[in-house]
Amino acid sequence: MARMNSVSYEKLRSISRGKFSPQQFIALKELAANTVGVNNSIFDVELNSLLTLYKTLVTEINSLEKEINLLIEEVHPHYLSVPGIGPISAAIIYSEYGDISNFDNPGQMLAFAGIEPGINESGTESHGGRMVKRGSSQLRYALINCCLPLIRFDMTFATYYAKKRAEGKPHRVAITHVAKKLIRVIYALERQDTDFCAQKLR
Repeated sequence: MARMNSVSYEKLRSISRGKFSPQQFIALKELAANTVGVNNSIFDVELNSLLTLYKTLVTEINSLEKEINLLIEEVHPHYLSVPGIGPISAAIIYSEYGDISNFDNPGQMLAFAGIEPGINESGTESHGGRMVKRGSSQLRYALINCCLPLIRFDMTFATYYAKKRAEGKPHRVAITHVAKKLIRVIYALERQDTDFCAQKLR
């Protein structure tokens, strides 16, 4: 707007049907030059430095992700075949759980991720509560994050999620139940030394 010329003025005057005066046009140009944006060389230097840092970090992240992809392909855990679990998610799961044979049952894996429900005991009564959230928060985040595409791409998990929602459970609670089912599947795949097969799961 600060760079508008006489041609711009004619367009504005035409749109306003002659009500937009030359004095108003000049005042508009001055306001645009002095109120929109910041004309400061220090900010220019700061912005360029931040952009350089951002580009460097993006390059480093891309390099690390390529290395992670190569490493997880070498290990190639069977749960990498599960829809929704990509190389980065599989690498997080592998780095946290390690060798699945170290776990005797899926319940131990649930406890390790902090997804098992807490138990509230009072006298002779015992009630299941919210998940305890002990253990690895990174693992818990990765597992729950994998469930979002999983309920889109696999009918069995989608049906299980819909069942929990139909029971009145909110989205976050239902997706946590899907994560528990996913852990049981991961345990079974590694123990049976086989890739994911939706037909067998049904």
